[in-house]
Amino acid sequence: MSRTIYVSKDKTSEHEFSTITDALSSIPEGTIEPVTIFIKKGTYKEKLIIKQPNLTLIGESKEETILTFDDYANMIMEDGSKRGTFRTPSVFIDANDFTAKNLTFQNNSGYGHQVGQALALYVDGDRMVFDNCILLGSQDTLFTAPLPPSANQLGGFTGPKEFEPRVNGRHYYRNCYIRGDVDFIFGSATSFFDHCEIFSQKTDDLPPAKQGEEQKNYGYITAASTAEGQEYGYVFSHCRLTSDCPKHSIYLGRPWRNFAKTVFLHCEIGEHIREEGWHDWNKPEAHKTMLYAEYQSTGEGSKAITEGKRASFSKQLSDYEALKYTKEKVLAGDDNWVPSLVLAD
Repeated sequence: MSRTIYVSKDKTSEHEFSTITDALSSIPEGTIEPVTIFIKKGTYKEKLIIKQPNLTLIGESKEETILTFDDYANMIMEDGSKRGTFRTPSVFIDANDFTAKNLTFQNNSGYGHQVGQALALYVDGDRMVFDNCILLGSQDTLFTAPLPPSANQLGGFTGPKEFEPRVNGRHYYRNCYIRGDVDFIFGSATSFFDHCEIFSQKTDDLPPAKQGEEQKNYGYITAASTAEGQEYGYVFSHCRLTSDCPKHSIYLGRPWRNFAKTVFLHCEIGEHIREEGWHDWNKPEAHKTMLYAEYQSTGEGSKAITEGKRASFSKQLSDYEALKYTKEKVLAGDDNWVPSLVLAD
């Protein structure tokens, strides 16, 4: 038996909640039956922690139903320490079988070195669906958990899942708009991005490169940390890569960990993408273990492929190799999960 809860900023009915936090708190702990929370238009400034499985959040309008907060990594805590990346998310989802539709997830803290990383979404779970959503941030907009096995520096993973087992989940993003600048899609999950727009935003006033000079790097779209032995990492299918950054100033990705896997299939790539496409994060030892690949890229940013300018450690998939990266194969797992069945409900 399923239950529907309504949230409205003005609480027009005695049966509605005025905050999403209160709506979540009304669900009895241990409930496993499906619950839907319908959220009416409005800006909800709440730092949300979701641990309810089988939960669906539906917004009245993706542009006008906004879930936002403004924590950031360089924020000083009461004990004098910095908040750090993984305590910044506006929305932290730590449960399986979660679905979001027609919503904006935002971190509104700003951008730049004073702010640092600032997550809009921290998604840790299996069978996660985001349909027709907007994700807005700057550095580290979307974290597709789990964390890598260990941090590169002491305290680097300080946050809610630092000492928890690392369990790979499957995430499906359909018809979403995702905006950021540095590593703004990062993490270890198996994630399929289907007909999404990925927007790399300009965040400073650096002038275009002068003739004969190399354009300064403005950022990276992905920073995958795919676990060793994991078959799939990030797959972008029929996506549009757009930007307001200068020509040849953005990388498709760089490896947060050495076994990173990121594939772009049938994507329209804007001229903001650098001709070499990919960066190795100065990890030549990762060239043999990571997978950075494209298949039938189109758009101005794809012309460098025919000219042989893509990074030597990346590859162009053959027709046969590309068959491995269908939505069904990437997300099937051991239980043959089909996310379209979730969206048909």
